[in-house]
Amino acid sequence: MKRYIILFLWLSLFLVKGSFAQEVDSLIDFSGIEFVEGDPVADTEDTTEVDTAVQIAAVDTISGDSHKNVAGDLERGSLWGIFIGGILGGFAALLMPCIFPMLPLTVSFFTKKSGTKSKAVTQALLYGVFIIFIYVALGMLITIAFGAEALNLLSTNGIFNFLFFLLLVVFATSFLGAFEITLPSGFVNKIDANSDKGGLVGLFFMAASLAVVSFSCTGPIIGTLLVEAAVNGERLGPAIGMLGFSLALAIPFVLFAMFPSMLKSLPKSGGWLNSVKVVLGFLELALALKFLSNVDLAYNWQLLDREVFLALWIVIFGLMGLYLIGKIRFAHDSPLDFLSVPRTMLAILVFSFVVYMVPGMWGAPLKSIAAFLPPIGTQDFDLASGVSVSHAGSADAAGRKHYTHFHSRATVKGFDPYYDYEEALAAAKAQNKPLMIDFTGWTCVNCRKMEADVWSDPVVRNMINNEFILVELYVDEHDLKLSESEQYISPHSGKKINTVGKKNTDFQITRFKSNSQPLYALIDPNTEEALVAPRGADYTITSYLAYLQSGLDAFNNK
Repeated sequence: MKRYIILFLWLSLFLVKGSFAQEVDSLIDFSGIEFVEGDPVADTEDTTEVDTAVQIAAVDTISGDSHKNVAGDLERGSLWGIFIGGILGGFAALLMPCIFPMLPLTVSFFTKKSGTKSKAVTQALLYGVFIIFIYVALGMLITIAFGAEALNLLSTNGIFNFLFFLLLVVFATSFLGAFEITLPSGFVNKIDANSDKGGLVGLFFMAASLAVVSFSCTGPIIGTLLVEAAVNGERLGPAIGMLGFSLALAIPFVLFAMFPSMLKSLPKSGGWLNSVKVVLGFLELALALKFLSNVDLAYNWQLLDREVFLALWIVIFGLMGLYLIGKIRFAHDSPLDFLSVPRTMLAILVFSFVVYMVPGMWGAPLKSIAAFLPPIGTQDFDLASGVSVSHAGSADAAGRKHYTHFHSRATVKGFDPYYDYEEALAAAKAQNKPLMIDFTGWTCVNCRKMEADVWSDPVVRNMINNEFILVELYVDEHDLKLSESEQYISPHSGKKINTVGKKNTDFQITRFKSNSQPLYALIDPNTEEALVAPRGADYTITSYLAYLQSGLDAFNNK
């Protein structure tokens, strides 16, 4: 069992985050690496004609119903992702040294004290219900304390992203054995004392005792889960995450109480429990860099560019692989006399992942993890574009309003968008093309996923470039201030709008009644009305092409 849970948790870093409905690539995917001779641009144009014929044919088979607004589906998908992340976190917590040894002890307590199997099962069920209640209540308190709008603000705020980075580093160092995170001993003792009471009160405090006594192991996992839920900005995210976490934690206690003989199949406690903590520590450290990258992008520090980020991940996961094969030991580790089969398999996966990341140092797209990486435009050395990346853009790029630094750190290669709505609107009117608004963000994981998996497709790229005027509106661009004449008080929130990010956020909420990213809106530049309903992330290329085509058809038929 431990083998599968550890593997699932490792994969969850790359598979669960963002929309549950997204198409997941293989972790080791070399489809983005192509060796060509001659002019790569010419080769791309040749294949585009074939791809266009195939994909447009597929688009024509999609009914008009696919063009409806999918914001509700995306929200449900995101909540499912948080829920599954919670389940994986709960299973990981179950394998912690603070909890795993308690399984047989707790189940034996129920079976011996109850006298009958039916009573033992009833008490175990109530024990599980109280575990779920305690953790879900914690999640609800987070939601009540901050609210959905505040959670979305947390996800895009540079200061909070930096605090999240520090928090995850603390969690990682705790799991690596530097110290233990514990609750005050007086509080723990009071909860434990009340667990001796009989009836429902005693069962409730038994569940509470599990939560507080195991906090040194579960605290970092819960903290990471709540941070991820906050970053998603969902109203029910923290509660849904805690529901998944507590279900995974409670169900084994109930099952073993129902079938005590299954306890014999559990592996014995030992040094492998500490190895689980250390592996999670490496994962926490890798995840922490994502939040530091968000801050670097939001404030344009240009310190943690794509190749620097990849170098750090290669080192972190390389050290994890060396730890798994026993070449690295921490002070509290038991001697590793031999490699078990599960440990060997996990080490192979980790080293394979390291090898997979290496080509990214020279510009390989790495689509499987592109959502977690800084934008490809931050890459200083890209073999796909020659010896060095060129960010020249169009002739008027440097003269566009406010945003010259965007053009040197473009999020997607092959596009030359505007970054100001009024400027793009004027260009769309002048060229008689529909305006495509992309509400995005430096910290938006799903935006990077869309850009890597969908916008990189030649057909999608050519349609956007040739048929639309593209404007990217960054909702978390807090480094660029509006001039005094451009600042205003939002009629929606009553707050002062003084940065580009606040202006774009206020525009999205006021105009499109949404504050989630990405959001794509196809606009008639003459009336500024939406040609079709705005749409969120859609990882199916044919479906996304159908959406673009529907907007184009609506514009041409006017």
